[in-house]
Amino acid sequence: MKTLAYKSAPLALLAAMALPATAVAAQELPQTDVAADGDINVYGQLPADLDALPDGPELEGFISARSGNNVQVTTESGEQLFLVAPTTDIRARGGFLGLGRTTLTASALMNGLPVSVETVQWAGGLIASQVRFSDNDLETAQMIATGTNQRFVANEEATEALRGRVANIDNYNVMEATNVYFDTGRHNLSPQAERNLCNAAAQAEATDNALILVVGYTDDVGDYDYNQELSERRATRVVNYLQQQCGWEPWRMMTPTGMAEADPAADNSTEAGRAQNRRVSVNILVSKAVEGMGG
Repeated sequence: MKTLAYKSAPLALLAAMALPATAVAAQELPQTDVAADGDINVYGQLPADLDALPDGPELEGFISARSGNNVQVTTESGEQLFLVAPTTDIRARGGFLGLGRTTLTASALMNGLPVSVETVQWAGGLIASQVRFSDNDLETAQMIATGTNQRFVANEEATEALRGRVANIDNYNVMEATNVYFDTGRHNLSPQAERNLCNAAAQAEATDNALILVVGYTDDVGDYDYNQELSERRATRVVNYLQQQCGWEPWRMMTPTGMAEADPAADNSTEAGRAQNRRVSVNILVSKAVEGMGG
């Protein structure tokens, strides 16, 4: 993860998003230069007032890396960096009628936490003006970070196996697989797909020591680069829905992947076959090592 690290002065900010020419003309930006590693060094302080800055994109995803006040969030379209300022409004949703609780600090922004972020543009990058997440997601992230998840505390080896990210699927038994399907060139979920995903999450929750592996696919229409990106977007959309809407804990999710048009489920020469190949497969897995620990 490249950082947007800063000291009291100077500030090093990665150029994640270039400001429009109109925004540059409308305000005086700090002096900048390009460092050898590709980062942009910005000499100045973080702005005290974010309201005067132009709006940036709204980000929906989960925190995948953090260093100090520098945060990386993984969204449907990829990874995005932003900076947390002292004036960033950080709150958790929950409690009576879902009202937000007392404002939190940047220390609450933990890896794996699903978040909604409103941003503003500044000095070629983004600053978060508002960060929102749920109480339940925060509690899960805190348990992972502090190692206090009591359900697996009696078996440390099993806990590490569940949290692990492995490349060899042969280490796991596939207990069940659910496919959800997509229209051509799209990565949005249908109502039926949403129901199927939560049903799969409930089934996995009822399976001891289960992990979920999400794999995205496309048909053979379009070139490889396009299909690879599309399959990754489909997989990311499914991961986000499972975590944010179906209550599946991020630490029980293996690293998702996109496989483009590889491993077709049906013949791509027909429309019916291509429809079956535009899918994401949600696999419920149990580690063979963990499964063998049962009585």
